[in-house]
Order: sequence, then structure tokens, then C-alpha cells
Amino acid sequence: MSFFESDFKEIIFVAEKIHAHYWPLDSPTWSDVIKKQIDTDINKNKEKKQVVIKNNVILIDNYEFTSLKKIGLTIPLFKKQFTLVFEGKFDNFFAHVHVTTSIENYLEIFNNLIHWRSKYFSDSIL
Repeated sequence: MSFFESDFKEIIFVAEKIHAHYWPLDSPTWSDVIKKQIDTDINKNKEKKQVVIKNNVILIDNYEFTSLKKIGLTIPLFKKQFTLVFEGKFDNFFAHVHVTTSIENYLEIFNNLIHWRSKYFSDSIL
């Protein structure tokens, strides 16, 4: 399904690298248990992770990020990949998340994400 169709439901792709950390500084800090859980499940877990983006929610494996803001997208020079960066909330914890993928259709996914961001988060565009 093309993202540009009016019946858009979701964007699904696999990410090779994801890093989440506590942010912003004025939010409740993460306990040692949460830090260890995020490291085990996301940051230090080398397995590819499924990313599902639906409306204003990002699901990374079993982590559902809501209250999304400051959504950035980039394609680094000389690399066939893109990175999605955002701030969001999972459970009662806030995080800053980097999602990187180099799947074959990375440009198509990147373009779909640009359209998604402009549709749901027009205030994130500078």
C-alpha cells in the first residue's frame, strides 16, 4: 500500500539499530531496573526489531511510544540508510530514541515517514 493513499493505516519496517535513553532532563529519572530493561531489550540487543508507526504512536517490539514530539529524519551522506529520531513516552517514562535502518527500500520508507510526520506532527517541522 502506498502511504499517499487516503486510507493510510501504518508504516512497518525493520530496524537494525535502536538506542533509547532518558530525556528530557526535567522528566522523572529512570530507575536502575528500567535502564537495565531498555539496555537488554533495545540498546544492547543486536537483533533486528520491528517498528510499526500508526497515527501518532510508534511501536518498537513491545514498547509503545506515545506523546511523540521533536521528530527528525535524516539520511547520512554516503550511506544507504535513514535515521528516525524522536522524543516519546513509554509507560510512565520519557525517552529520546534513535532508530536506524538500511533496508533495501529505505528511501521509500523515508519518504513515507516524511509524509507521516507532516500529517500528524506539522509542528515538528522546522
